[in-house]
Amino acid sequence: MTDIQSMANAIRFTALDSILNAGEGHQGVPLGMAEIAATLYARHLKVDPKDPLWPDRDRVVLSNGHGSMLLYSLLHLAGYAHVSTDALKSFRKLGSVCAGHPEIEQEAGIELTTGLLGQGIACSVGMAVAEARLAAQFGAGLVDHRTWAFVGDGCLQEGVGHEAISLAGHLQLGKLTFLWDDNHITDDGTTDLSISEDVPARFRAANWHVQDVDGHDIEAISAAIDAAKADPRPSLIACRTVIARGIPRLQGQRGGHSAPLTSADSDEARALLNWDHAPFDLPENVRQDWAACMERGTQAHAAWQSRIDGHASAAVFHQWTSGTLPNDWAATMQGITADQASVRTPRPTIQSSGEICDALVQTLPDTLVLCADLEAPTNHKRSRTAFDASDRSGSYVHCGVREHLMGSMCDGIAAHRGLRPVNVTYLAFADYERPAMRMAAVMGLPALFVFSHDSIGVGSNGPTHQPVEILASFRAMPNMKVFRPADAVETAEAWALAMEATDGPSLFALSRQPADQVRDTCPDNLTARGAYVLHEADGARDITLMASGTEVGLAVAARQALVEMGIQAAVVSMPCWELFDAQDAEYRARVIGTAPRIGIEAAMKFGWERWLQEGDHFIGMNGFGASDQSAKLYEHFGITVAAIVQSARSMTQKPALT
Repeated sequence: MTDIQSMANAIRFTALDSILNAGEGHQGVPLGMAEIAATLYARHLKVDPKDPLWPDRDRVVLSNGHGSMLLYSLLHLAGYAHVSTDALKSFRKLGSVCAGHPEIEQEAGIELTTGLLGQGIACSVGMAVAEARLAAQFGAGLVDHRTWAFVGDGCLQEGVGHEAISLAGHLQLGKLTFLWDDNHITDDGTTDLSISEDVPARFRAANWHVQDVDGHDIEAISAAIDAAKADPRPSLIACRTVIARGIPRLQGQRGGHSAPLTSADSDEARALLNWDHAPFDLPENVRQDWAACMERGTQAHAAWQSRIDGHASAAVFHQWTSGTLPNDWAATMQGITADQASVRTPRPTIQSSGEICDALVQTLPDTLVLCADLEAPTNHKRSRTAFDASDRSGSYVHCGVREHLMGSMCDGIAAHRGLRPVNVTYLAFADYERPAMRMAAVMGLPALFVFSHDSIGVGSNGPTHQPVEILASFRAMPNMKVFRPADAVETAEAWALAMEATDGPSLFALSRQPADQVRDTCPDNLTARGAYVLHEADGARDITLMASGTEVGLAVAARQALVEMGIQAAVVSMPCWELFDAQDAEYRARVIGTAPRIGIEAAMKFGWERWLQEGDHFIGMNGFGASDQSAKLYEHFGITVAAIVQSARSMTQKPALT
């Protein structure tokens, strides 16, 4: 008979030994949640450590990521090869798979990077949505797994946590279970320092299935998990626990969270729990119990493999889960780009993006669009149907006014694999999503964040909705590609690049104001270069006009006026600085040239110093916007053709031709 209590104590001492060896760590979670985790793994979890990437595995998210040694202990004991004893001994060391907080390494069983409290449970909502959507597409024979999240008090106090509770309940994500470490302790002390509400009542109000159990009673925990699996609603199991259980000096105390451990703590814990084994020494009977419990998942995997072998949808399933683009992808995008180029009248780039997104419904049925209560102004639903509690086959999720959650859901969907998440809202709300976008960049997840209303072109909604500083802030973020396309063609090219990306997220800053159609189609994706010469000077350059977004149209008009004055101007479109910076030095020098330069963008100058030299000019914003119509604001802030011409003339010292 499996001794789950000994399996739990194996978690405790694997974590305790690793933390002592490292000299630091957070022991409260692994020691307090040991029975919860051991019960889940021993009786309920469906994973195969021999093939950590099996698509139909259960997903386990450690949302309280500071307790990372809980996850590493579980993975080590379950037999994940990457989390060896040597890996445990390298905990918190450079290059270790056992980092201070979990860092995504799915081949090692680490599904997500977590640590920012609340992000893990929000991502887990995205994972549950992904499972439900894929199950609707391919059937329960190929997709039938659950998402489990270990949750701490901090995760439920963060605002994104409440958004996660609310939408998961509304969508009735019945395969999502939160295992709450209800230990009444945070880093500052007891939870009554800062919270007095009935937390389970919040879940009940959001239509969750809620149970309260003793978090150290293995049979009660297992029964609660069985009940959670049987209920069609998402489930919260509130597990009343003792933080750092097993260490007499610290259990149930504030210091149990992460106070430095001593060898005496280890000795006393071993004596209290009758664990008469040396550090990192696992008794053979306990090791065999862990191996036997994991055999359940190995057998489930084998049964799944027999179902998918020869399955009519096997090829499509593998294409979706691998993220492979269809064979006719290049031709499809060339056709979509040509269609966009054929319409020469000015129109907002958010409109063009919506048209492109809709054109990809059949080509990329694995796209899943998430939008924050802005269906009409962003216009990315169109022919898509809604994913909701009654129909999981839709490819559009109405997220309500929950941008914090929506961004994190995109991370969870991308990390789950099988779908291409597309996040749609206004650029001013990108700061609500910044933690999730940062985590997407950290994890290298290919999520697409589409933002409309990119500048003062928003107009009379005023400075609250005019994101003059946000482009610079996201351009400063490593591994984030920021696209601000000039017109419909560049928007189509950006879509192609975002869908082809595999190693990080993309941000689209799109216009509400009409964009002049400055491009025709060509065989090459010019946006892939990041910047390129849209119009070269007729002869040696006198001036180079560099712009992004709708300001490229202003630069083109200014060039024409300058040519008539005898000033030879080139126009450089700069839709993606990150891609331009990745080009070789010779190409960058050829594009920018040696003539004086003017940077033009309806945003702050910050960052333009990379492309401008001393004495060059910048035409854009130097503060927040104002409330009026778009055209009047561009005039008021001096972002006009006339201002560009005047600046160029002053730099070239050439009078106008008479």
